[in-house]
Amino acid sequence: MASAKKIRESLIKQLQDKGANVEHFISLIDDYCWYWEQEKAMQKDIKKRGYVYNAISASGKEYEKENPSVKNALMYNKQKLSILKELGLTTDNVVSDDDEL
Repeated sequence: MASAKKIRESLIKQLQDKGANVEHFISLIDDYCWYWEQEKAMQKDIKKRGYVYNAISASGKEYEKENPSVKNALMYNKQKLSILKELGLTTDNVVSDDDEL
């Protein structure tokens, strides 16, 4: 399973292969990893509580409430894709680890 550390290393390697290993882009990779961790936390919450869950209103009545983690997970994923686009990292220009042999 992927980890934030492995993803960070992979993204940095992709930047190095492009000759774009500069501080600004490293900072974006750190942001990407933060969003990745947040998205994973939202996914865990969705698995635990579901897309909707029961809540208690101020008047004491039980009702179904949409899990905000669903919306947040989508937002985090969108930010990750935006960062990859900014870095110019797509499947079209990935250098496989096998190419180093």
